[in-house]
Amino acid sequence: MSEIAVSNLSKAFGPHKAVDDVSFTVASGEFVVLLGPSGCGKSTTLRLIAGLEQPSTGAISIHGRDVTQAGPSQRQISMVFQSYAVFPHLDVARNIVFGLEVRGVGKQERLARLARVADIVGLTPYLARRPAELSGGQRQRVALARAIISERPVCLMDEPLSNLDAKLRHEMRVEIRELQQRLGMTMLYVTHDQIEAMTMADRVILMKDGRIEQDGTPADLYVRPRTTFTARFVGLPPMNFIPAPDETGTVGIRAEDLSITASGGRLSGTVAAIEYLGADTRVSVDWQGLTLVARVPGASRLKRGDPAGLSWDDAAEHHFDIRGERRHAVRRFEHA
Repeated sequence: MSEIAVSNLSKAFGPHKAVDDVSFTVASGEFVVLLGPSGCGKSTTLRLIAGLEQPSTGAISIHGRDVTQAGPSQRQISMVFQSYAVFPHLDVARNIVFGLEVRGVGKQERLARLARVADIVGLTPYLARRPAELSGGQRQRVALARAIISERPVCLMDEPLSNLDAKLRHEMRVEIRELQQRLGMTMLYVTHDQIEAMTMADRVILMKDGRIEQDGTPADLYVRPRTTFTARFVGLPPMNFIPAPDETGTVGIRAEDLSITASGGRLSGTVAAIEYLGADTRVSVDWQGLTLVARVPGASRLKRGDPAGLSWDDAAEHHFDIRGERRHAVRRFEHA
């Protein structure tokens, strides 16, 4: 059974449609990520599901019950926002149990749940501290604990890690995924960060201009992107594109599928930039006014301004038509 089902959901702000005829489901225990650039409608979609916005058209059901017109408190969900939203005058313990107090949960049950949840998220030593005495990662754990202690089976998260530095984001990605799997929570998670989506999600829903561009596993979006938008958005660096031989579309090639030599190759250009990253190096090559990026293991001996030849296997090619949609019948790239 689907814990969340969204059918033909739209939300207009005046003439602008922030969400445009979106439909998807999230199964019980599934971790689904809404991914996309700023302004694509992902956060608005989450707010509609949470009941913080009312849809212009469409329907939302949670646990098999239509909640399209229900208030947030009637939807049996928990939510973690981009802002930690902790009360600075309350200690960690009071911040975590605040929602239970508002709902009138008895003191003994509150304390029992607090002890269990604080242990799960590693906050037991910090329960008497105020938020100002915590690190950013610890404050985010408080927000997570507040969501978990409600014991709601569905949790919505809106860019919860965007205020953390890179190291903490990595640590929290691992922790959130582990918690979700351990507790069996159904989670819908919004982010613009493809690394979060690729490393955490069972399924990724990529959005563009208020609509769903592609819905699939992280591997689906990376290995078989349906559009050039998906191919560019998912993957670091973005996919390279070369005009198709018949001039009615493009051929895409991932950076790691390009090999680079000082001469020869299927394409010949000039090295424009070298980015040494330790385990690998990104080499940017100018070819007929286009910049193509190859990712090669370790360090490269090439230097800026050197001639460079690029090669790849036919099987690495992704073919798209003039509308940017994936082709099924293809003609292999050949260049004289």
